[in-house]
Amino acid sequence: MKSKFIICLLWCATSLAAMAQSKSNKIEFTEYTLPNGLHVILHQDNSTPNVAVSVLYHVGSKNEVEGRSGFAHFFEHLMFEGTENIGRGEYSSLVQKAGGALNANTSFDRTYYYELLPSNQVELGLWLEAERMKHAKVDEVGVETQRKVVQEEKRERIDNQPYGSMGENVFALAYKEHPYKTMPIGSFEDLNAASIEEFRDFYKTFYVPNNATLSVAGDINVEETKKMIEKYFGGIAKGTKEIPRPDVEEPKQTEERRKTVYDNIQLPAVIQAYHVPEQGTDDFYALSMLTTLLSGGESARLPKALVDKQQKAVAAASIPFPTEDPGLFLTFAIANMGVEVDDLEQAMNAEIERVKTEPLTDREFQKLRNQVESNFVQQNSTVAGRAESLANYHVYFGDANLINTELQRYLNVTKEDIRRVAKEYLTKSNRVVLHYLPKSAEAKQ
Repeated sequence: MKSKFIICLLWCATSLAAMAQSKSNKIEFTEYTLPNGLHVILHQDNSTPNVAVSVLYHVGSKNEVEGRSGFAHFFEHLMFEGTENIGRGEYSSLVQKAGGALNANTSFDRTYYYELLPSNQVELGLWLEAERMKHAKVDEVGVETQRKVVQEEKRERIDNQPYGSMGENVFALAYKEHPYKTMPIGSFEDLNAASIEEFRDFYKTFYVPNNATLSVAGDINVEETKKMIEKYFGGIAKGTKEIPRPDVEEPKQTEERRKTVYDNIQLPAVIQAYHVPEQGTDDFYALSMLTTLLSGGESARLPKALVDKQQKAVAAASIPFPTEDPGLFLTFAIANMGVEVDDLEQAMNAEIERVKTEPLTDREFQKLRNQVESNFVQQNSTVAGRAESLANYHVYFGDANLINTELQRYLNVTKEDIRRVAKEYLTKSNRVVLHYLPKSAEAKQ
């Protein structure tokens, strides 16, 4: 009883500390929308002389039409080609000469561009993003150049990487109708078959102010930044095309799907993917907590059981994909030398069943809550992280202030919630299973 009382006190103290921290460290921001539809979020933090300038376009691979996959990811690259006022290939050099860095990324649901700059160069970042939005170069030279770049990226990161095709195989097996069945990088065939007119139409449809969120965080003056934003973005015309939003609902999976993939690997692997609700739902927060329980550090359940104790795996983890529509919860493990893939899968299944049948101890649950809180705080500890979080929360949830309140949604999850979602979603009929085997094993079949 005494130990439970102490744990209870620690739990209450942590919750109160989290509440106090959220109040004292509240992230203040200003947001508004320009007449052309561009949503703007400004966060002023003058503690360090740097700034993050970012634009989130609400377009990802799920917005592509059948037979034209990879367009959003292709444009992630193409929009560094230059504009009417920026020479081909000058984007990076302009930022680097100013002492900054830049990059971009594409997912199923969004494309995100950002510059990290000294604060006296915020105007440069705004000009660069406005140029990209207003008149990016979508010409034959740029398209052909980036076709080669994207194809080489696919070869390096997917085709020639051990287990690199895991995403393609998992999502293609898990989804029959929803566009999540195709990974953002798309296919060579689709990109090669596309005409310059199709690329230009995609640009005019999606890379417009009314499909974008400009998020600026760091050492800025809000009023001065507003004037610069009006100067560079105010004159950009609102998009005139309807922005396609897929409303495809993936049919409920009723039986397990399995596939064996022979790859250039030495150690077999098992990947299991379960259908789960979209981000922002109560069950998604519980599943996120479950992920931390299973693989949040070396002492988490999967690596502790499979790697340390049983020595059946050299690595083991779980990943929930935070997607705008219902997504996937992955567990995977790479077998230790000499371990059969079926034995590894049984060991993984045993850990999943243990979550369903054995209640978490108070100590384990408190550690879990501490980890989640630490991860959340760390995510928003930099101006770059805050700029991205603010944009994400606005686009996906229509509430940028979740940057100050979402942590409580995690802390509202109970031990029973974690058991419940494990029982409800981590079932054989709701999953796909892939066995990755060395190509040498194919000859023995």
